Amino acid sequence: MTDSRRLPLLLAAALALSAAPAAARAQTSPPLGDEPIWNLTGELGFAMSRGNRRSENLNTRLLFSQEDVRSKHQLTLSALRAKADITSDFDGDGVAETRYTTSANRYQVAGTTAIKVNEMHNWFGAARYERDDFSLYDYQGTFSFGYGHHFIRNEDTRLLTEIGPGYRRARRMSSGEIQSDFIVRGLLEFRHRLTENSEFTNSLLVESGQDNTFAQNDLGVSVSMNESLALKAALQARHNSDVDQEAGVKKTDTLTTINLVYTFK
Repeated sequence: MTDSRRLPLLLAAALALSAAPAAARAQTSPPLGDEPIWNLTGELGFAMSRGNRRSENLNTRLLFSQEDVRSKHQLTLSALRAKADITSDFDGDGVAETRYTTSANRYQVAGTTAIKVNEMHNWFGAARYERDDFSLYDYQGTFSFGYGHHFIRNEDTRLLTEIGPGYRRARRMSSGEIQSDFIVRGLLEFRHRLTENSEFTNSLLVESGQDNTFAQNDLGVSVSMNESLALKAALQARHNSDVDQEAGVKKTDTLTTINLVYTFK
């Protein structure tokens, strides 16, 4: 099995095993009413260093959701921008120099609409668009649809899986070549309330096609300080199977963050 396929499967297996004890005692959550439940959450993290080395890092995320007894809609906006002292041969003259320059610049927009068959089953449509200045692809856009199922859905624990076919369009950074292919999209989403004011979450998204397999795993632990404000520590791993390895580009990137989370009420 290739490395590009092994990573998503290992993450999925680990998450499924961790959720197994909770599945034995799972029960359905209280039914929603006819009135929709709205939720808007914002995350913000910033770090800056000065002295021998300079660096700045800003990451932000905005999550909007609306759910009622018949459907659920989600819209996510996220961005990452960083600057740092980088030593390289920028001019191609064989002489290395240090410049304070942009080292990361990425943003993503993603949306999902789910039509419920009942509390445990649904049909979904999903779209995702990403731009990244430091990736093999200038942009990636995907659309998919399929079936979703809650294996666990109660007040403390939720385990959701989604799978379905889709379509991806991407442009290579170096050549401007447009690549289009059909994909299979899979999602494994797990959240568990550890205590009254803390929660563990993990979300694994895989979009696999002939040209590239993209996987993103977001793991986080949040602790609420009051009804609106929380502190969240998170680890994000992003994997692309199609990279320019000759140029030293790695297939997997990780991002560790500690963010303030505010829930608008």
